[in-house]
Amino acid sequence: MENMRRVLVTGAGRGIGKAIAQQLGKDGFEVTLHYRNSADGVNEAINNIKQNQGKAYALSFDVCDRENSRRILEEDIEKNGPYYGVVCNAGITADAAFPMMSSEDWDSVIDTNLTGFFNVVHPCIMPMIAAHKGGRVIAISSVSGIIGNRGQVNYSASKAGLIGAVKALAVEVGKRGITVNAIAPGLIETDMALLDETVKKEILKLIPLKRMGQVQEVASLASYLMSDNAAYITRQVISIDGGMQ
Repeated sequence: MENMRRVLVTGAGRGIGKAIAQQLGKDGFEVTLHYRNSADGVNEAINNIKQNQGKAYALSFDVCDRENSRRILEEDIEKNGPYYGVVCNAGITADAAFPMMSSEDWDSVIDTNLTGFFNVVHPCIMPMIAAHKGGRVIAISSVSGIIGNRGQVNYSASKAGLIGAVKALAVEVGKRGITVNAIAPGLIETDMALLDETVKKEILKLIPLKRMGQVQEVASLASYLMSDNAAYITRQVISIDGGMQ
């Protein structure tokens, strides 16, 4: 495709991020896969995209490091042009009952999941606006950010904060043809959702569809939101949780 649209996916080395990156590659986007530690997973995803005649490459940085994130993203944009889309997926958990939660557990989750959104999207948004070609910003939130979850006060706060950021940014950039939405997955089969069988059985009771979701189901939703068909969808939080709420 001439003037192939470029998209950035953070946390693309495993789980949901990897599935989204591979799907967007199949959709015909040039995909920049961000990672911090999961180099092997990113290389697998890049090979997968290239086998399907797509274009992809990797960028490595810590989304918590504001100056380094900005420097790397600005250098990439200067060299390769602005991003048409950004998927903020990089995230961590550090679960504990609130009275037992350490300040490190609070800070690391908020810094990665919420401040990381600012550190990644902020350097990308003005070039996206200046390109006058519209754009897409997708934040991967969570059902925890909507309904709250025991043992996840830090995680729920970070994911609820993302929803607020998405809703406000959507208002600011809407007139530029840039849509901003959040995807709120429920229980999805990933490394982050490895559960004790007893716990899993209890959680499945709360899900009308009686199963965990698959990463490809989330990737398909991200694919739609990144497409031209979703041009009139913005400022939304779309749950993909089997009816868990």
